[in-house]
Amino acid sequence: MTGDWRLDRIGAALRGENPTVLRRLESGFAVIGDVQFLPGYSVLLVDELNVQRLSDLSRAKRLSFLSDMDRLGEAVERACQHMDPDFRRVNLEILGNTDPFLHAHIWPRFEWEPAELIGKPVWLYPRERWSDERFRLGPQHDVLRDAIGSELDRLRSMD
Repeated sequence: MTGDWRLDRIGAALRGENPTVLRRLESGFAVIGDVQFLPGYSVLLVDELNVQRLSDLSRAKRLSFLSDMDRLGEAVERACQHMDPDFRRVNLEILGNTDPFLHAHIWPRFEWEPAELIGKPVWLYPRERWSDERFRLGPQHDVLRDAIGSELDRLRSMD
């Protein structure tokens, strides 16, 4: 995947040009992460341009965003549990230290992770994990994409 869509992820999602979009949710877009060294890594992007932090949203929109974050987290959890018996849990994070738009990270965690990192934040993984072509999102992740998307659909139908 290449192209300018990465420079404007939210605008590209709104225009239907962001290839990482899994589903449109109430407050934004569920997307699969650009890197997959922890398979299932996903992100919730807010659907309003220029929103930098949770407090920029109205109270109702904040609650909607947090509900969507919970929904995406559960979808990733269900998909990863089904696909990998060593799945442990998901970590949910709203950081905003690098990208200037509101987004939430959904990180699946696994028993097979290195012992020195398994109980620590994902951000402590070596930088090469983030740029290694082996972990770059690609067609090899289509089954995982479909599984997370199907779980999102299943959770929506339960409302």
